Amino acid sequence: MSGQGSLVDIRNLNIRFRGARNVHAINDLTLELEQGETLALLGESGSGKSVTLKALLRLLPPRRTDIDGVMKVNAVDVMSLKGRALQDYRGGEVSMVFQEPGLALDPVYTIGHQIAEAVRRKTGVSRDEAMSTALDMLRRVRIPSPDRRLRNYPHELSGGMLQRVMIALALSCRPRLLLADEPTTALDATVQIQILLLLRALQREFGMGVIFVTHDIGVAVEVSERIAVMYAGQIVEEGTTREIIKSPRHPYTKGLLAANLHDVARGTRLDAIPGAPPPLDTKPDACPFAPRCPLAEARCRAALPPVHRIGPRRRVACIHADAPMEVA
Repeated sequence: MSGQGSLVDIRNLNIRFRGARNVHAINDLTLELEQGETLALLGESGSGKSVTLKALLRLLPPRRTDIDGVMKVNAVDVMSLKGRALQDYRGGEVSMVFQEPGLALDPVYTIGHQIAEAVRRKTGVSRDEAMSTALDMLRRVRIPSPDRRLRNYPHELSGGMLQRVMIALALSCRPRLLLADEPTTALDATVQIQILLLLRALQREFGMGVIFVTHDIGVAVEVSERIAVMYAGQIVEEGTTREIIKSPRHPYTKGLLAANLHDVARGTRLDAIPGAPPPLDTKPDACPFAPRCPLAEARCRAALPPVHRIGPRRRVACIHADAPMEVA
């Protein structure tokens, strides 16, 4: 893919946080998303998944963040947006569902007021029309007694209900792109499945693109058509969900699968990936996974691995990319 016509087109993105200790959080990241497609960013904590989403929404602190590269959404250069154009972009073109909805919602306003005000700011409709939209969105996210819930405050709702409200708020202005940052992590298993099924149904109904951040293979399989595996601020493998699950080509992907199998017998020992991710105080000049990799060779520690394109929109950053890896 050339990036022309893509909903999201990220090219050679680098993000460094300045401070007492510099952190190279994103390193030469390239990523595309088509309209109506759902992509999961999969990886351990600290791999750069959430930073990528925040960069797309321009939520990173500008005074201590260096960003270079290209980020386009619907052919618009995200880094060039300022003032009103940036406000219209956030919540209009792109919306985000956060991991902790209780922190994202204002505790002093009702649920209905918060959704209605977001609609009014983006569309300019009357208060009554905006409240009608808020009610419709609560129905769409399947909140019981939506008329009554409009008058509730965030602290009066359960975690699962709050996440439904966040989804309603994010979709109230019909964005082209939805960013979801581990939105089910804090929920129990039953509610988690309900939210995942809801997101999948709404994605199909609204026809929007979705980038879904998760560390859980099972969640990625449930919601996504494609998976991009991230490690140390880089994409080490990308492909369809089936390709990643059935035929992983990167040792890190294989390790994630082995540590996250959901259909193994009770009591079966799962193999954790040994070691820890690199500190990223300097930009990697060799394979960042080499210290943890059972297949590492001298050349892995001497230079960055080549990116092999082994199929349409299928790529692997590993010298062993030509050989599928069995998951024990």
